[in-house]
Amino acid sequence: MLQRMSRADNELRPILRIDFPPEDRLGRGKIMLLELIRETGSISAAGRAMDMSYRRAWLLVDALNRMFKEPAVESQRGGKQGGGAALTAFGEVLIDRFRAMETRSRAAIADDLAWLETVRAQDRARPSETLPLD
Repeated sequence: MLQRMSRADNELRPILRIDFPPEDRLGRGKIMLLELIRETGSISAAGRAMDMSYRRAWLLVDALNRMFKEPAVESQRGGKQGGGAALTAFGEVLIDRFRAMETRSRAAIADDLAWLETVRAQDRARPSETLPLD
């Protein structure tokens, strides 16, 4: 199954999200859903892997397909094989381009992230431990 990038729980990480006015968005969740559809060949299996209902996964795929001139996912109705879903060539390119944008974004702000890391509080004590109770 698709492995999420492992990183320290406390590592700073930028999150890329593209807003398509007036209300559509493209972010890591939809891209991960596409990657899981590619891996499993199924919208329902991809949704389960992300701990979401089939309906929620299907609605996200539908939103993705309506956001662009070309669909990202093609689904197949049940039959002997039980149906399934597959990424289109556009869906593959969409994943690749989004992941490349993430990489370039992280590289562009690497110095700022490093600075933030040096100035953030590492071992923050609970407020009751640092404030007098008088």
